[in-house]
Amino acid sequence: MTSIDEIFQKSGHSAGKRKLDPVRDPNEIYKSAKYTTNGSSRHAQVEDDNEQVDDAEAGPAPPPEDDDYGPSLPEEEEDGDDEEGRFFGGGITTQEKEILDFMDTNDLTADDAGPETIDASWLKKSSLAFEKKISKNAELRAKFENDPAKFIESEADLDAAIKALSILSDHPSLYKLFASLGCAGSLVSLLAHENTDIAIDAVEIISELTDQDVAASEEEWSSLVDALLEADLLSLLVSNFSRLDEANSEADRSGVYHALSVLENLASQPSTAETLGKDTPLLQWLLSRAQRQEKPIGQNKQYSAELLAILVQDSAPNREALIKLNAIDTLLQLIAPYRKRDPDKSNPDEEEFVENVFDTLTLLVTPLKGKEEFVKAEGVELCLIMLKEGGKKVTQPKALRLLNYAALNSLGSGLCEKIVEAGGLKPIFTLFSKKSDSVTIEHLVGIFGSMLRYLPGDTPERIRALAKFVEKDYEKIGKLVQLRREYAAKVKQVDEQFADQLASGEEDDEWFSRRLDAGFSVLQTIEVILAWLIAEDDGAKKKIQTLLADRDETLADLGKAIQAQIEGINTTTEEGKDTQEMLSTLVKFLE
Repeated sequence: MTSIDEIFQKSGHSAGKRKLDPVRDPNEIYKSAKYTTNGSSRHAQVEDDNEQVDDAEAGPAPPPEDDDYGPSLPEEEEDGDDEEGRFFGGGITTQEKEILDFMDTNDLTADDAGPETIDASWLKKSSLAFEKKISKNAELRAKFENDPAKFIESEADLDAAIKALSILSDHPSLYKLFASLGCAGSLVSLLAHENTDIAIDAVEIISELTDQDVAASEEEWSSLVDALLEADLLSLLVSNFSRLDEANSEADRSGVYHALSVLENLASQPSTAETLGKDTPLLQWLLSRAQRQEKPIGQNKQYSAELLAILVQDSAPNREALIKLNAIDTLLQLIAPYRKRDPDKSNPDEEEFVENVFDTLTLLVTPLKGKEEFVKAEGVELCLIMLKEGGKKVTQPKALRLLNYAALNSLGSGLCEKIVEAGGLKPIFTLFSKKSDSVTIEHLVGIFGSMLRYLPGDTPERIRALAKFVEKDYEKIGKLVQLRREYAAKVKQVDEQFADQLASGEEDDEWFSRRLDAGFSVLQTIEVILAWLIAEDDGAKKKIQTLLADRDETLADLGKAIQAQIEGINTTTEEGKDTQEMLSTLVKFLE
């Protein structure tokens, strides 16, 4: 028996399948086509007759000259086109002329009417028609379950009705009414339609209506999204993932892409993003889709990894939810093949995929449980291999950033010990000697600061770390002092640009942002590292004093900088109190 999908494909009413470009930016949202009126033109063609004809007249003989022949001519108008009477009128009767004039008048009236107004009245009428098409199709499908030909016309009508909803994206003021009429729920229900073409069309329209580019207010957008979620949108999306065959159907691959686009749109609001994070089957599917073997890596695999990065960006609960699903080990396995190379630069999807996996991992290792899972899954060892042998463009800098975030705050003390135990000092300090770009320096300095603060005193790990700073005649300390001068000069330049505002006591966000861009946080970390070295090693203290004297500076100048940090600390948190206590102790060694 002919399947419903085959009949639907062959039907003249079926919309053509939308194909995504082989390479496409995932942040670009795929818009469905709006209905327009397509006119057709007819061109009359005259073929030349090349045959020879006789001079004799052809046809019937002309009528007698005195007899009447044909209809009477209309009376000639004074302002007619034929002032000299050469053509004897228009060749039509008076009655025929009146009919044509009447038709012309009505055509002008129709043209002046303009397009249909899209308002509440239109939406109510359209919604009713939409619901009727859904009901009719469901009724015919149930009645003629084994005879698709009997309900294919209703399916084509439903397909057209779904696409017609596209115009609502230009009128977001109607979203609230659309939701209250129940149409949002009805649209979501179509994701469970037996015909996957209908389900894909519904997903595509939902993607378009929730697109971030739609000029909807937060209230309008939320009214629609809340209605969609209440109609069980998330579980229906996940169920569709399992029945769409990406490997063998371009239309199904496109459907998955649009479903991921819907999820990205929903995740644009923090509260909605956390709703997505509570849906365990959804998180599991995203992880499994990111794991699927593909050569080359395609859009949907990359898009899944990007969504994971988006979901954990500003949500601690989402990070915890993914950590519970063993996401850290899963994601480490995904980047392991790149431990000695960068992703293929000829495939933008592959490069972006790797970057998104790193970004997700970097945020997952911020809580204590994430750090523990990172160490357990041998994430430190993998990152150190990448620092030694990884690609210079992507894997090496991303691995360094991941280590820096993993070692941050007091929760990273165990991880700092692991870095030393795994032989991480050599590759890290080698990078410090060779690299001078601001991004690399920022992360290296961050790791140094974490080690000096969190490695337990008098332990082999701490002694080995300190030895790296004093080796080769204090070479690393010399570079730290030089970096301090460079960053201090950049920050000073920013302060001079805002001198007038600062003089009047005004400190705006732009000034603070510009200082951060100039490396203010890196400068502060370097000053704390130098203070630690002064407190820990007499030889390091003398070297730093000598280097500071080259610019007429003393330890007291360094102490003033540390004191300024103390005054800016937020002591309402436990971390803030500990930092204040640590810096207050270090200042005493600079007096």
